[in-house]
Amino acid sequence: MTYIILAAGKGVNLQPLTLKTPKSLYKLNRNTTVLQRMVRLIRKNDTSAEIVVVAGFMYEQVTRELERENVIIVRNPFYSTTGSIASLWFAKKYLERDNVTIMNSDIVAEEKLVEEVICKNTDVPYVLVDSSKTEGKYNVQVNGDRICVMSKALSSFYAQYVSITKLDAVSARFLIEEIDNMVNGEMYDQLFEDALVQMIFENDFDLYYKDIKDYSWSEIDNVDDLLKAREV
Repeated sequence: MTYIILAAGKGVNLQPLTLKTPKSLYKLNRNTTVLQRMVRLIRKNDTSAEIVVVAGFMYEQVTRELERENVIIVRNPFYSTTGSIASLWFAKKYLERDNVTIMNSDIVAEEKLVEEVICKNTDVPYVLVDSSKTEGKYNVQVNGDRICVMSKALSSFYAQYVSITKLDAVSARFLIEEIDNMVNGEMYDQLFEDALVQMIFENDFDLYYKDIKDYSWSEIDNVDDLLKAREV
């Protein structure tokens, strides 16, 4: 499977902690960073994994961190003025695979989640959500087993989006077309998930979800999340 890890952002919500270090390089212990841990867990549970990291902010520092981890580094040189859709656009050739997992670089997940979900192939496109979370920056509303909408502005919602998307070969190619259309339309400041939402609304795209409320995980958006990440 191919894993695209988006690590280009500046982590402004964690400043001043992230003024000189990307949050993906936050140390969970003396020897392991957030990004390093995820890469190693993927390798442990998927020995044939193709891992692609899209870097931007502190590109050289991220590259040094991963020089012994056997990953492909893609650069988003416009990270300061673009969203994750641009980062994925720079790595779009790696979407041309049979199975692709796209995730943010600030996710810390228990190994059981990596083994049982993140590293498993899929024959349908789906996103990971957590219905136990009552406050999230990006949430989802559902209808049956499908996503209706994903947004930062939902007044009511079913679950928090976990910032991990899994695609089969067909849906990955649909996503390439949509991010091409949006970037060419100068919508390069958007999240790549906004392309999925456009596909739902414009093309009746079937996007499913998997609720991981029974797993331990954290996405590092603030200082409290850093402490939670160390617990995980």
